[in-house]
This record gives sequence, C-alpha cells and structure tokens, in this order.
Amino acid sequence: MDAASPQERPDRPPTRTPAFQDVPTEPIRIPGHPSAAVPDLGAAIAGGPRAVVGASRVALFPLMLGGAEFGWNLDRAAGFAVLDRYAELGGNALHSSDRFGAGRSEFILGQWMASRRVRDDVVIACRVGGHPDNPGLGSVNLVRAVEASLERLGTDRIDILYLDAATYPLESLEDALATAEWLVETGKACAIGAFGLTADQLVEARILSSAGYPRIEALDVPYNLIRRTEYEGDLRLVAGAQGLAVTPSHALEHGFLSGLHRSKLGAGQSARAEQLTKLMNRRGTRALKALDAVAAELDLPPAAVAVAWLLAQRGVVAPIVNAVTPAHVDELVSGVGVRLGRWHRAELARAVDAPVFPRMA
Repeated sequence: MDAASPQERPDRPPTRTPAFQDVPTEPIRIPGHPSAAVPDLGAAIAGGPRAVVGASRVALFPLMLGGAEFGWNLDRAAGFAVLDRYAELGGNALHSSDRFGAGRSEFILGQWMASRRVRDDVVIACRVGGHPDNPGLGSVNLVRAVEASLERLGTDRIDILYLDAATYPLESLEDALATAEWLVETGKACAIGAFGLTADQLVEARILSSAGYPRIEALDVPYNLIRRTEYEGDLRLVAGAQGLAVTPSHALEHGFLSGLHRSKLGAGQSARAEQLTKLMNRRGTRALKALDAVAAELDLPPAAVAVAWLLAQRGVVAPIVNAVTPAHVDELVSGVGVRLGRWHRAELARAVDAPVFPRMA
C-alpha cells in the first residue's frame, strides 16, 4: 500500500493554531487548586482499578476523561485543574479527537502531560479522521492525521487509536486497517479502536484481522441510559462476540443526566442548549426522577448513578465523560465501583422504557 512505507510518508501538515505551540510547559500555579502548586501526580495516577482493553496490554481506569471541553469551554488553566483532579483520584485514561476545538483539545492535553511529566503514566486515546485538514480514513489522510495529533499531543504514540468512520464516509475498511497496521508497526499506535463502524463492518474487520491486519480492540459508541438504540442491537451482539472493550461516549448525554439542567430556561445558559432542550420531554423527566430516586437511596449524585448504570452493562469498561470543574470530576468518579441493585436497575429501566401515551383530546 502506498502509505505503508516510511519513505512515502507524507509531511506533517501545518497546524491552524500555531499559537498553542508556544505555550510554556513549565509547572504553573493553579488558583483555587487544593495544593495551590502543581501536585506530584505520578503516584496518584498509579493507583485505582484498571480494565484491560480487549487483547491488548492497555489498562484503563474504568472512567475515561474526555477532552471535548478543552479549548472550547475550558482554557488551559481550567483544563489543567480538571486533569489534576482526575489524576489525583487515580484516573489514567484521557480521550480526545483531532476535531475537538480544531485540535486545541490535544494541545492542552499535551501541555498538561509535559508540565506534569506523566506521559508514561497515562493512556492517551485519540479519535482521528474527523479533522477537516485531513478528512476521512484514506491512507494518506490517516497518516497525516495521526502525525498531526502526535505533534499537538507532544508524544510519539497514541495508546488507543480510534478510527473515526462517522464524520466522513469510509471508502475502504481494508485500506484503513492496512494503514493502521503500519502505524502499529512503527510504534505510532498501540491498540486500534473504532468509532462509527456498523456491526457488519466490525465483522468485516475481524475477518480481515485473520489475514494479518490489526484487530479492533475497542469500540467508541454514543450510549447512555436514555440513548440506547445505536448500541443495543446488532452492534452490542457483535461487540460481545468479539470481546471488544466498549468505551461509550456521551455518557451523560450532553450533561442532561447530571441533573443540572431541568428547565428550558436554565438550559438556555448552557453551551449545549439546543441538545438539552430536545431532551426535556416526558421521557427525559421520568429518567431524571428515576436517577434522583436511586441517587437518594445510594447517597450519590445523579451523574454517578448514570456512570454506574453504564459500568453495569456487559462489555462496557470505561465510559467517556466530560467535566468542566474539579467538583464535576469528583461526582463522576464516585460512580466507579458502585454496584446497582436489582431494584435500582428496574427503576431506571421502567422510567426510560415506559410507553408514552398521547393525551386525550
């Protein structure tokens, strides 16, 4: 394949946000941080439970911190505070995408790892294929996208490389996996994941792996208590049969399942007002009431219950969550290790599965 040889590797494309390259990497002081100065996070990250990704050697904390807010709603200092708190609680898995903040998310993650000197202690999961500079999973664009992400992250490898087939049409799964094979062989990627592949495409990918192509080990799919149709069906059956590590994104459905947005007036102040207001119907209200009831029973915040529900689903190893404050990180991590009882699961299922009857005239 043309892109499979180092001699023909395309040059790195210029970044559209060069100012981020000039951000210093020396330790900084974070106003309001519990330690006031930069904490030593190496020992903290080393603790906590771990889940292995498929047949790979990648081991994750069972809650992956997403980078969708970095470079958009969170600047460098605020992002560092969130990352520090996650690491203090034992978290080691960071997820981003080459299209989050047009690449600014990866810059912030890279600057944090460099300033804290923790690159070897964390797992970097990155979704590529959605950046307009290198769109899709064609051989040349895929290599260029990975090179650009590595440069922004300031690292030589991506631990879980998610192939994004949702943003742009996938032309050839075989070509994408052939390119991924070269990326793994050269050490630029450790494990391969998928985002946006159908159940049939996952079956095709497993057949190709028997011919020597790299196996897909992880699946990133939008999935949560009230968004279930995309995963619960053929995709879940195939993921279970292949032993994929499922890392659901949109774990809180744009923050709705945190319970912080309960009215259209309040949601209007959020950056995701449009998505939130669509959820404020009878089904959404029932879901929040059920979360409130279970949360009160377990003395947990609703966001933690939403995380615990996901972790109770077969195949799920680490939901991807976004946080905008260290306090949000505390709430989310408190759901790790929580075992929902039969009554709790029944209450949540009854709330979201109950039929909605039309009103009588």
